[in-house]
Amino acid sequence: MKTLKAVYVTIIILFLYLPIVTLMVFSFNESKSMFKWAGFSLKWYRDMFSDVAMLSAIWNTFSIALVSSIIATVIGTMACIGIVSMKKHSQTVLLGLNNIPLLNADIVTGISLMLAFIAFGFYLNWGTVLLAHITFSIPYVILSVMPRFRSMGKSNYEAALDLGASPSYAFRKVVLPDLMPGITAGFLLAFTMSVDDFVVTHFTRGAGINTISTLIYSQVKVGIRPTLFALSTVIFIVALVILTAVNFVSDRSAEEDEFFYEVSQS
Repeated sequence: MKTLKAVYVTIIILFLYLPIVTLMVFSFNESKSMFKWAGFSLKWYRDMFSDVAMLSAIWNTFSIALVSSIIATVIGTMACIGIVSMKKHSQTVLLGLNNIPLLNADIVTGISLMLAFIAFGFYLNWGTVLLAHITFSIPYVILSVMPRFRSMGKSNYEAALDLGASPSYAFRKVVLPDLMPGITAGFLLAFTMSVDDFVVTHFTRGAGINTISTLIYSQVKVGIRPTLFALSTVIFIVALVILTAVNFVSDRSAEEDEFFYEVSQS
C-alpha cells in the first residue's frame, strides 16, 4: 500500500512539474528549436534583459499587480468591516452579490469593463487595466478576510473598549492582528490573479500596453521565442525562493513560540 501511494504521489509530481522542468531546460538551449539540443547557452537570458518590449511587459505586469492588490486589499478589508456590522439578511445579500464576479466568465467581465470605460470617456491605457484588476480582485479579498471576522467574534474588541481603548486603537491593536492572516491571504490571491490574468487585461489595455500574458499571446501568432522560456524560468525560480523563505520564517517562528511556551510552562 505504501509503495502504491509513493508511485501515485510521484506520478502527480511529474505531471505537475515535468512541463516546467522541460521549459527550464530549453531556456538554456542555444537553438530556437524545441526539437533539437544545440548546446548550453545563456543567450536567451541576455536577449530577455535587452528586449525593451519584454521589460516593459514585465514592469506593467508586476506594477499593476502590486498596486491593484494593495488597493483591493484595503477596499476589501473595509468592505468586510462594513458587512459584519450589518444585519444577517443584508450580509447574506451582499456576500451573494460578491460571489457573482467569482463565478462570472472572465470574458464577460472584460467586455463589460471595456464598455464601461468607453461609455464614461476613459482612454484605454495602463490606468484602465489597473482599475479593471482592482475591480475583479476585491471579491477575492472579501472572500479571504470575511472568515477571519466570523471566527474571531466581537468579544476581544469589546473587551479592549471596556478597558479604556479608543475604537481606532482597539482596531489597530486587537482586531487588525487577528485579521492579518486573512488580509495577507487576500493580498497574495489578488496579486496572483492579477499577474495571471489575460482576458480582462486584453479588453482593457489599449494600444501599446502589454503585460506578460498579452505579450505571449501576440507572439504566438508569429512563433514563441525562447526568451519567453527564460522569463518563465526566472518567474518560477523567484516564486520558489519566496515560498521557501516564507515557509522557513514560519517554521522558525513556530519553533520559537513552542520554545517560549515550554520555558514558560517549566
